[in-house]
Amino acid sequence: MEEDIIRYSFDQDHHDDALEWFYFDKAFSKEELNKIERDVALLEYHRASVFDGDPTLDVRKSNIKWIPQTKKWDWLYHKLMDLATSANNEMWKFDLQSAPEAIQYTEYNASELGKYDWHQDIGAGYASKRKISITVQLSEDFEYEGGDLCFWRGGNSLEEGVDYTPRGAGNVVLFPSYLMHSVKPVTKGIRKSFVLWLGGSHLK
Repeated sequence: MEEDIIRYSFDQDHHDDALEWFYFDKAFSKEELNKIERDVALLEYHRASVFDGDPTLDVRKSNIKWIPQTKKWDWLYHKLMDLATSANNEMWKFDLQSAPEAIQYTEYNASELGKYDWHQDIGAGYASKRKISITVQLSEDFEYEGGDLCFWRGGNSLEEGVDYTPRGAGNVVLFPSYLMHSVKPVTKGIRKSFVLWLGGSHLK
């Protein structure tokens, strides 16, 4: 990993905190983001759903594309795995084995107040073995309003103990998949991002 290009930051006071999240500043270059945009344009849209498969629920409003694990996309999967390994070694020290799922490209559109309410990335079946979630920002800060990725660190309500993550194209946020998080409604423009989950075995 090119440490002179990729910079990371986290709260040293919470270095051993299992609820802490990790942040890479501009881990993707403009050239890489342009390549992703060109290649994603060739993929098919799907309507996003939640774990029970019902896309009509008001919890989530977005459109997605699945990025296949093919030779064309190998560079992206490898880069995300390297970022996750680096963050995991610094923070949580989970037993990571693989990234068995496809990268999910997501668009949150202001025309429908695109959002994803408070949730965890773990669930039944395959999702029970997710350990680290990765979110990569593909949109510049000025291209949309609202749409903040937030974490809930605990409190008497979901309005307390909330962290707002940095915005900006190329920024990468990693966090334990059990951490409660949300994407606030987008009120202007389109927020584009993609996510990947790592794990492959029971949590440890």
